[in-house]
Amino acid sequence: MKILVTGGAGFMGSSFIRHMMKAHPDLQMVCLDKLTYASDLSALSEVWDCDGFRFIKGDISDRGFVFDLFAEESFDAVVNFAAETHVDNSIKDSGPFFTSNILGTASLLDAVNAFHVRRFHQISTDEVYGDLPIGSRESFNENSPLSPSNPYSASKASADMIALSYCRTYGTPVTISRSVNNYGPFQNTEKLIPLSITSAFNHQAVPVYAKGENVRSWIYVDDHSRAVESILLKGMVGEVYNISSGFECSNIEIVRYIIAKMGRSGDLITFVPDRPGHDRRYSLDNNKIVSELSLSSFVPFFKALDQTIDWYLRRLEDGRNCIL
Repeated sequence: MKILVTGGAGFMGSSFIRHMMKAHPDLQMVCLDKLTYASDLSALSEVWDCDGFRFIKGDISDRGFVFDLFAEESFDAVVNFAAETHVDNSIKDSGPFFTSNILGTASLLDAVNAFHVRRFHQISTDEVYGDLPIGSRESFNENSPLSPSNPYSASKASADMIALSYCRTYGTPVTISRSVNNYGPFQNTEKLIPLSITSAFNHQAVPVYAKGENVRSWIYVDDHSRAVESILLKGMVGEVYNISSGFECSNIEIVRYIIAKMGRSGDLITFVPDRPGHDRRYSLDNNKIVSELSLSSFVPFFKALDQTIDWYLRRLEDGRNCIL
């Protein structure tokens, strides 16, 4: 089986490649990545020399390139991790998000149809649903309406709708997963957890939006990779699957935990003006993946967070740059 993983040099894509090549040694994995600021080839070092691994630099929004690649390779499946993901960047300039996340997804889908690929899996986000009130017990399920709040989440919702429309119109073998926040090694320091760790290590201000009361759900990146594997191998075409461990926490609780774990002063926490349109709370109902795909075992949040903190500290203490 040959799988194309787009965005495979990114945080989540590289985790998926490492997991799949360890779990399925006979797989052929082709990593396609245009190597933006958020890519990190060192995250692929343990698979780089494997016989079944190949890296290709390229852009999914370049339709000619994509079609040439599909003509050269006979892919059995495509897993699309490629995306611009940082909400703040989308607010400053939405253009790259619409190009990569919408047009790039469409070019992949057209190639999947043209070359009769057996499965296309779209990596999406919980942010497409919008937000929920802080303190409520509600959770979004796979049938909840989409109500994105910012250009990033709007671009991902658009990609989801395009993928589902291809499934209905052309019979394209599409599945979609919408995940809560991922964390773990190799994540870019623009994200909350690695930003807090690296800032605290350097005795710099740790920025927190507003009062830090916004609530997020979290899943360790390796658990996310296992979930995507299960959907790819056992999921039903045309279906959407929410991926969540069920753990929720406010941003300020996480930042305080990291600072205390590192033995730093809470005075480093610096509250900054809130992000425009900042979603209040995300929460996903994971009953579908638990009941249909038997995914019910997840690494406890604080255990994996401790491991993540230790990983970043080792890199920082070795003098390696964590600002990827």
